[in-house]
Amino acid sequence: SSIFAPLHCPFRAASICAMSSAGGQRPAANRMTLAAFKSRLLGAKKGHSLLKKKRDALKTRFQALLKDIVDTKLQVGQGLKDASFSLAKANWANSGDDITANVVERAKRPSCLCKITADNVAGVTIPQFKLNHDPTKDASIATLGVAQGGAVIGACRTEYLKAIRMLVRLASLQTAFKTLDEEIKMTSRRVNALEYVLIPRVEDTVAYIVQELDEMAREEFFRVKKVVEKKKQKIAAEKLKMDQEEAAELAMANLAVGDNGAAAKQPKKKNKESAFDAPSAIQTKKDDDIVF
Repeated sequence: SSIFAPLHCPFRAASICAMSSAGGQRPAANRMTLAAFKSRLLGAKKGHSLLKKKRDALKTRFQALLKDIVDTKLQVGQGLKDASFSLAKANWANSGDDITANVVERAKRPSCLCKITADNVAGVTIPQFKLNHDPTKDASIATLGVAQGGAVIGACRTEYLKAIRMLVRLASLQTAFKTLDEEIKMTSRRVNALEYVLIPRVEDTVAYIVQELDEMAREEFFRVKKVVEKKKQKIAAEKLKMDQEEAAELAMANLAVGDNGAAAKQPKKKNKESAFDAPSAIQTKKDDDIVF
């Protein structure tokens, strides 16, 4: 799956190592890279949690198998001892002759078959062996020892059947034990790789990207601040220049107004007119005829 891809792919793991190491090439510090590494970190933590739970479940089953194996080994040892003793009694009941040749001669078809099934433990397939016994195929051997020792030979066959069942069970437990041992080792390596190698490196890379983004934000804020300050200085200079120009224009206008006022204060010569020169109030012009 994609969660464990950095572990399975050495090139991707090497690239992550190079990016996060002190002398290696750092990734591009942008929001897209930060989101990608955060999603990778989240997947790594989730995979680490799942693998840890899987390892715990496998260890629990491993401990239970260990106890069963010890008990089954003791039973197998006792069962094989009883089977050997029953074989010795069967030979003694048959006038001291070995019955092995007669048994091999009469055995045509196997009456015990071993089948393999699979068991699933936390996603791990464990093979299991099961013994199937068909008593109908023992008809040729059932007549063995009819003359003498038949009951002892039948008891011997029963003891060996029990021993074979315990041996098959022990083989199944040993196979599951070995499979679980290998799987626990592999899972532990993955958990340790995620916990002590991959996750710290990705966290270091995320911290580096966040630090770079913060630094870029501070630089951008400082740049904008300087630009705003320069604009304010420019606006203040332009305002000062405009004020100076307005003051100069106002001074020139006041100077012009002062000249006009001085000219207006000079006395004007008044023309003295006599009463005889005054216009007559009687109109000299003849009125037009008025038609009523």
